[in-house]
Amino acid sequence: MAMKKEISQRKILGIAGLGWMFDAMDVGMLSFIITALQVDWGLTGKEMGWIGSMNSIGMAVGALVFGVMADRIGRKHVFMITLLLFSIGSGLSAFTTSLTIFLILRFFIGMGLGGELPVASTLVSESVPKEKRGRVVVLLESFWAFGWLLAAVISYFVIPKYGWQAALLISVLPAFYAIYLRLHLPDSPKFLKVEKEKKLTIKESMQAVWSKENRKQTATLWILWFCVVFSYYGMFLWLPSVMVSQGFSMIKSFEYVLIMTLAQLPGYAVAAYLIEKAGRKFVLVLFLAGTAGSAFMFGVADSTAMLLTAGILLSFFNLGAWGALYAYTPEQYSTKVRGTGAGMAAAVGRVGGILGPLLVPYLTAQNVSIPTIFTIFCIAVLIGAAVVLFFGKETKNIEII
Repeated sequence: MAMKKEISQRKILGIAGLGWMFDAMDVGMLSFIITALQVDWGLTGKEMGWIGSMNSIGMAVGALVFGVMADRIGRKHVFMITLLLFSIGSGLSAFTTSLTIFLILRFFIGMGLGGELPVASTLVSESVPKEKRGRVVVLLESFWAFGWLLAAVISYFVIPKYGWQAALLISVLPAFYAIYLRLHLPDSPKFLKVEKEKKLTIKESMQAVWSKENRKQTATLWILWFCVVFSYYGMFLWLPSVMVSQGFSMIKSFEYVLIMTLAQLPGYAVAAYLIEKAGRKFVLVLFLAGTAGSAFMFGVADSTAMLLTAGILLSFFNLGAWGALYAYTPEQYSTKVRGTGAGMAAAVGRVGGILGPLLVPYLTAQNVSIPTIFTIFCIAVLIGAAVVLFFGKETKNIEII
């Protein structure tokens, strides 16, 4: 019986993780595609920034809409819908010849991405026992690193030789995987348990997230999510472009980002180990502090060795923090409003994802230096760490209801 349960947990992690990996592949390729589009379409820095920000606008809308839907029609169905949405959108965007159409499609792709991530973490969080919950969700988030590695490999070998269109066509493959999901993915046992009970209206769900019971953790999560997403998308979407501006060729920048991305894997491994030993708050504060230090180091790097070292440390700490964030968020709410609560927090975070990529080109246009820009991201991350340290509720080994 125990073996059957263990296999079921591994199956859920594997299925949700592969969906997560496809998300990361799309987001990861976007940073490389933006660099290629600058060459092909002669984009300005502000236009490049809008591609990343339009993606985040879609993610904000998707996280909110699909988070609410997950509490009404189930985690499984929303997971499948969002996966199809971003896969098909990515495939269609390969045939665009104008920035306007590309931006519209990026909005819908972003909706799929933004909806899938909090729903998948909620599904997995509700499907494993409390003593493994944090570690398993961090392992789910570790599939993000594999998606980025896949994106870097595709971008390194495919974009220079075959163009960015070929890379986008490859990303349509998850659409076929969504069909497989419908047949094989079980829904959350906790959702199935409350499914027959009277469901809250959308208005009631959103009010419940800000009820006296949930108010403190909601405020903490919203600030934390904003700071993390603002800094992540501001920094990582611009890594290839920053390297090109430092004198590396486009192909060479892909190579360096590929090396940095490999550092995500030990970051997840350490976070997964510590999260059940030392708790969620400890891991979040430790990894966010490491992210802040690495961001500052990256900004002031004046040599290839220092740039690479800082990038590796940035990947290690930042993605480990993401793993803890996704483990921590669903644990703050009860099953009836868990999808709504996690989705709303992610949606607020995506507002940061809109501002982050736009900030870089606007500040560089004002002749603000790269060290100053990365110091801003450093401060944002430290604010997130301070908020969770002083106001966050520890949820290690707490039974979620």
